[in-house]
This record gives sequence, C-alpha cells and structure tokens, in this order.
Amino acid sequence: MTLQLAVTFSQLSLSHYLVMSSVLFVIGLVGFLTRRNLIVMFLCTELMFQAAAIAFVAFGRYWYDFTGQVFVIFILTVAAAEAALALALVVLLYRRRSTLNADEWMELSE
Repeated sequence: MTLQLAVTFSQLSLSHYLVMSSVLFVIGLVGFLTRRNLIVMFLCTELMFQAAAIAFVAFGRYWYDFTGQVFVIFILTVAAAEAALALALVVLLYRRRSTLNADEWMELSE
C-alpha cells in the first residue's frame, strides 16, 4: 500500500500543486474579506501565507532549486512574527471593548 501511495504522489505535476495553492489562497482571501471576526481574519491571513509557501516549494521542486525552500523559511519567519503581533493586538482590542468584530473598530481608520 505504501509503494502504491508513493507512486501516486510522484505522478503529481506542478499544475496540481499550483491549483491547490491557488484554491487555498482564494479560500483565505474570501474568508478575510467576508468575515468580521478578527481571529478568523488572522487565520485566513495565515492560510494565504501557507498557500504562497506551497507555491514556492512546488516551483523549487520543479526547477530543482532550493530558492523556493529558502523563501518558505522567510515566509514562516514573517508568519511567526505576524502571529505574535496580531494575537497581542487581538487580546488588547478584546480587553478594550469585549468584542472581536472588526466593524466595531472602524473609527481607528479615520
């Protein structure tokens, strides 16, 4: 069974990975634009980061180059920093108004 599974994975082409990456990115983008909960918006941003990482790794594998994997390390670093900052802001905002609805914070943009 494992041999058959390994053969199936090796038959995937670059387009399969790019389609999966673009679907994940679109799901994250739609979720970010339609949801108003700050935590859900944060998770959708992370989903878009991971979709970009899949695309970079797929291109790196296709061209037999490690540049894609190096970019993924940078993406993971940025995602970790963004996660720490975003979660700290979410906790601060929740303490001020006891809500995570993004519409409640629209006066900050003015």
